[in-house]
Amino acid sequence: MSSYWDFQGLHGVMAEFADPEALLAASKRAYEAGYRNMDAYTPMPIEGLAEAIGFRKHYVSLAVLIAGLCGCCGGFGLMWWITKVAYPENVGGRPFNSWPAYIPITFECTVLLAGLTAMIAMFAMNGLPQPYHPVFNNPAFDRASQDRFFLCIEADDPKFDREETKFFLLQLSPIEVTEVDK
Repeated sequence: MSSYWDFQGLHGVMAEFADPEALLAASKRAYEAGYRNMDAYTPMPIEGLAEAIGFRKHYVSLAVLIAGLCGCCGGFGLMWWITKVAYPENVGGRPFNSWPAYIPITFECTVLLAGLTAMIAMFAMNGLPQPYHPVFNNPAFDRASQDRFFLCIEADDPKFDREETKFFLLQLSPIEVTEVDK
């Protein structure tokens, strides 16, 4: 294993593949070989790729559920407080706590808070916005949004060794293996 100081200017080693099946197979083999800090870049979604690179579940859906419930309770509570406590008006002999009238506001508050939380949580948990990433330094990476598939094993991986990782990626039959500088 190499020391930390060997990789200060290195982000990782990247392999380029021509088709999604080769990338998926390479990702599975890299994970089986013990690499954990890696990322894959593709022009389209590939089923099973997230699991192959060891993607950990984020909690965007849980945050949205909690925010939706808070919006629901908040909207209903606000309407109840307005009609029962703050401004009780007896209109047409209806009771102060006429809950069917609260449904539209309750629904709108639920959707508003859940939607805003979904956007904010997605950005926060995905580390966005990220206008610069070291993989942009690789000239071949321009094709990642067109017709090429990339697997990058990052230098901060515990198993990473510059030469061994390059050799491992070359065994996976890529088009090209390159080092990615920071």
